[in-house]
Amino acid sequence: MSNVIQQGRDERRWPPVLAIIAVFAFLEVLPHHVSALPRWVSYGVLLATIAPMIMVTVSTEKAVWLRIEHVAIMLLSSLYAANTAAELGDMIGIITIHPPETRAVSLLSSSFSIWITNVLAFSLLYWQVDSGGPSRIARGISRRPDWLFPQSSAPEFASANWRPLYVDYLFLAFNTATAFSPTDVLPLTPRAKLLMMLESAIALLTLVLVAARAVNVIP
Repeated sequence: MSNVIQQGRDERRWPPVLAIIAVFAFLEVLPHHVSALPRWVSYGVLLATIAPMIMVTVSTEKAVWLRIEHVAIMLLSSLYAANTAAELGDMIGIITIHPPETRAVSLLSSSFSIWITNVLAFSLLYWQVDSGGPSRIARGISRRPDWLFPQSSAPEFASANWRPLYVDYLFLAFNTATAFSPTDVLPLTPRAKLLMMLESAIALLTLVLVAARAVNVIP
């Protein structure tokens, strides 16, 4: 258990920070996509989330910053999961109410922005929800796991007290949004199953209703 606690304290934060910045940068240059949140809110949430993640890396008081990081990331991911659902609702409304006015480029860019934000939001949620998140793991009070990763049952990984990192949850979120089902990672708890169902539903509606309509209106 001590190795797991140490891994919780020492997990590098640059992969999730890089993922968050990359998605925000991509959305900034994506043309004509629907956005439910004002731009200043997005920037404010971005800074409020990345700041504690940086402090976890550089500060000696990691326990405090781990708790702040947990709250900030849960708020960010929950906000953007709700925002993604709202954007999808707006796009469905545009398609069904004003189909002649719908532009193919706008629909394609909006559907892609919804999909990629969906993956990012749920990857962060999975990371912070599983076993109570890095904050609880670092303090040695983690709960039972919410997902079963194949490495957990492999002898060479189990002997080293392997635990998933953010990249593993990003891979899980990507597969859930692409395959609409579990692949090599199995959900163990009701909340894990509900989160994956919600992510799959958003991704499926985006693909079927929005992207399909966009392809149909391309001249």
